[in-house]
Amino acid sequence: MSQSFAPAHIQAIAPYQAGKPIEELAREFHLDPAHIIKLASNENPLGCSPRVREALAEAAAGLQGRYPDPNGFDLKADLAAFQQVPASWITLGNGSNDLLELASLAFLDEGASAVYSEHAFVVYRLSTQARGARHIPVPTREYAHDLPAMLEAIAEDTRLVFVANPNNPTGTHQPAAEVKAFLAQVWARHGARVVVLLDVAYDEYLDPAERADYAQWVREFPNLIVTRTFSKAYGLAGLRVGYALAQPAVTDLLNRVRQPFNVGSLAQAGARVALQDTDFLAQTYELNREGRAQLQEGLSRLGLEFVPSHTNFVLVRVGDAARVNDALLHRGIIARPVAGDGLPEHLRVTIGLPAENARFLQALAEILAE
Repeated sequence: MSQSFAPAHIQAIAPYQAGKPIEELAREFHLDPAHIIKLASNENPLGCSPRVREALAEAAAGLQGRYPDPNGFDLKADLAAFQQVPASWITLGNGSNDLLELASLAFLDEGASAVYSEHAFVVYRLSTQARGARHIPVPTREYAHDLPAMLEAIAEDTRLVFVANPNNPTGTHQPAAEVKAFLAQVWARHGARVVVLLDVAYDEYLDPAERADYAQWVREFPNLIVTRTFSKAYGLAGLRVGYALAQPAVTDLLNRVRQPFNVGSLAQAGARVALQDTDFLAQTYELNREGRAQLQEGLSRLGLEFVPSHTNFVLVRVGDAARVNDALLHRGIIARPVAGDGLPEHLRVTIGLPAENARFLQALAEILAE
């Protein structure tokens, strides 16, 4: 007789599949790692700020066998000043992914449900499933969130609604006025019974006119959590640090389920310096703006359908995505298949350095011509 060590909803989880590491591809296909480009995980092709590198070297030299500050006092103080909110409104996370898990731990159980968009970050589904909660995925409208439909999908047992803006993996963006109207309607209809988690991991890549004052939204809506990350535009993906903004009643619940010492000493030190290096952030934004135009113009020349992007990646329909992805891997180019997100004919391609974008476009043209 087979033996089960876990409930059915845990056994049914398909583990998160990260973008293939360069070292793994090199081993698998016997390729030179120096000639592999990774356009799979929406990382900053510049890496992190030189000022951050210096700060990390200094912090590493002083590391001792002691735990990091469990409450991240200095980083929270910097974030509080940056966002103009009290430090008690901030929760630190081991990347924003950690904060999504904390929200699901705090607000979901087997008697609850979560609402999220059909083509949205897979962790919304995974964290809901890990709690044994009911899924309410809402079909997209032209690859974007259908906010009116999501509002109507909220059920009596719904406790959490995930909204990504911009959205991953589609790259779409809902105008700030539409998102704020959605928040107001959720609060008016459901009050504190339903928490909305607004994931703005890619906000730094938006045109400035498209951005919103999320801290002000948190002041207006007691049921709102806004999650942010240092992994994308700030280039600290390897350090794993993010943060959430919410009013104290919600922040208190997140901290009840947060692991102690969930953000390491180096991550805290790096994030503090990254937050101050506005020149590097501006450089990242401009490089991405130009690279996005380069990539989208190249895809247009190839006659391919893609979703106009507001992020540092482009979702492109290539037909037989599994074949195209395999051919790219053999050429030392790592993109991201998104069949698991319900998009079997698409690849998600991170915007890289100009030469990397050009190499991808050339390889894609050759593959499609085969």
